[in-house]
Amino acid sequence: MTVRDNWGWQARIGMFIVGNEAVPEAEWGAMAPEGVSVHAARVTAKSPWPLDGDLKRGAEQFAAMKLNAVVLGHTTSSLVGGKGWDEKMAADLAAIFGKQTFCTTNGLDMQAALKAQNVKRPFLVVPPWFGDDNVKAGLAYFAERGFPPAGALRYDPGPDWRDIPPGDLYKHGMGFAQQIEPLYAQIRAACPKDADGVLIGGTGFRCVGILEALERDLGRPVVSANQASLWHCLRRSGVHASVDGYGSLLRLP
Repeated sequence: MTVRDNWGWQARIGMFIVGNEAVPEAEWGAMAPEGVSVHAARVTAKSPWPLDGDLKRGAEQFAAMKLNAVVLGHTTSSLVGGKGWDEKMAADLAAIFGKQTFCTTNGLDMQAALKAQNVKRPFLVVPPWFGDDNVKAGLAYFAERGFPPAGALRYDPGPDWRDIPPGDLYKHGMGFAQQIEPLYAQIRAACPKDADGVLIGGTGFRCVGILEALERDLGRPVVSANQASLWHCLRRSGVHASVDGYGSLLRLP
């Protein structure tokens, strides 16, 4: 008799993630349906990520794995990469992987998810380690692509962290000290009435455990970075399984 071994018989998906983050693998592992395996390559590079070093080496290694889809799982690179960065990086990866692999970026995935959910004015929520420039870049990025945010919230992790500049939070352990209950409370309290959905950016930002509760209590779709990339990769890989518990996006065809 056999037991589940997490073999990707429906699809194998590769994701490039920040070298010192644990959230993307944890959240994808929680959400991925049976028969889908997720494989991570770690990248250490300045934003926006260039197609060299860790990224190029990981792409060449992934290419031998016959993946169905691969994603550049880095919100910041999409936000600060400038016009055309997402499309160029997806095309450059496709040149390495070939036609059998769908190549995308987290920015393209979030846009696809907002469109699928018919969200036109999202409330943008970003992690505490996003500096003012990144918040500004995020607002501009989505406005320029037809999704002008109704407002923005940079999550406040509490008094123990307030004296640390955003760019230093991760090296002080913020990435592994994240709590989703206060994040839920802040989003629920701050979401503007004219926002027709919520978008939580940042692939290293722990949040998928509150998506369902936020949708129920706000009465609006809630999209997160990792949820959007998983959904986009699944659907473009021909996997249409409905996943419960992590927001309505993963129940869309």
